[in-house]
Amino acid sequence: MPESSHISIKRADSAGGLRQENPPVLSVLDIELTERCNNNCVHCAICQSGTSAEAQRRELSAGEIKDLLSQSASLGALSVRFTGGEPLLRDDFEEIYMSARKLGLRVLLFTNARLITPHIARLFSRIPLLGKIEVTVYGMHEKSYEACSREKGSYAEFRRGIELLLQYNIPFVVKGLMLPSTANEIAEFEAWAGTIPWMEEKPAIATILYLRDRRDSHERNDLIKKLRPSPETHLSILQRRACYRKETVGFCGRYGEPPGTLLFSCGAGRRPCVDPYGYLQLCLSLRHPDTVYSLKQGSLQDAIKVFIPKMREMRATNRDYIERCAVCFLKNLCDQCPAKSWTEHGTLDTPVEYFCNITHAIAEDIGLLQGSEKGWQIKNWKDRLAKAASKLL
Repeated sequence: MPESSHISIKRADSAGGLRQENPPVLSVLDIELTERCNNNCVHCAICQSGTSAEAQRRELSAGEIKDLLSQSASLGALSVRFTGGEPLLRDDFEEIYMSARKLGLRVLLFTNARLITPHIARLFSRIPLLGKIEVTVYGMHEKSYEACSREKGSYAEFRRGIELLLQYNIPFVVKGLMLPSTANEIAEFEAWAGTIPWMEEKPAIATILYLRDRRDSHERNDLIKKLRPSPETHLSILQRRACYRKETVGFCGRYGEPPGTLLFSCGAGRRPCVDPYGYLQLCLSLRHPDTVYSLKQGSLQDAIKVFIPKMREMRATNRDYIERCAVCFLKNLCDQCPAKSWTEHGTLDTPVEYFCNITHAIAEDIGLLQGSEKGWQIKNWKDRLAKAASKLL
């Protein structure tokens, strides 16, 4: 691999440590290889049919993706994350994977594991990804799994994939999902996850379900809304972790300052994503047409150095957002962001009540709010944070 892609000159600073003179412009890039998936999950925010010829026709070619990988390496990237849809659905996945590894990139892979075959397992064993595969688990049993995936035989294929990863000693972790079909399996899932050699802590369990990123189906969105757990149920999952209150108060203490009208107070743009059709997004979920960049008409360097910084300067204009979110000390604890506003309302700065209600339930549970108080009403929020922290010592 070209040394200039990954190595920059370092010198000792006055304290005797190392100072990197030319930090990478881009450290990691997310690439959605396809929106197609061999599952048809009830809650999914993005997937298209695994047999969609139209989606496949529009996807970037292997050559275009390899060129993109080369551009990312030249900008200093050390890692690439392949996601989807189901990335292993691509017939040319192995070619793309080999290109990434030849460039010296560490590969992260999001998958449902159904397409982990002996051939793929041997490939990953022979040429390691250097990052842990992340496998989403949709149920611990055939009935619950396929109630989510809506594909007969998917559970058996998922289990076969897991066994192959274990057999070939390929590092992976698992994450779960709170749905009506899995609500009674959380303890069983956590216990099983604890037997996986590479799990260093309890598995993440997604409880907040997001609407369709492309705003392409009212029917699917209505179904997702019906599946969403209540704030109380979401809270009950958080409370399974003994250190949840202390960690959450600590997080608010570090990042609790109200964000003001700046839209992107989050990390959007620091880990950009390229969708299957060649559009760069600030994050995986933000597909608002005003915030995407066509790499077919420009370059990754221009997107990273010019387009993204410009986007991150955007400010809210919605009065409701300015009077609530912009002055709320709980904003960084909330899932409210431009991407979620886009999926829910088709704008970048409309508050989403669902996320607001969850955040306020958490804030009350950890002692930051009482009764009907709202985060944007609290002026002495620093005192609230200090008091809550002292109680948890």
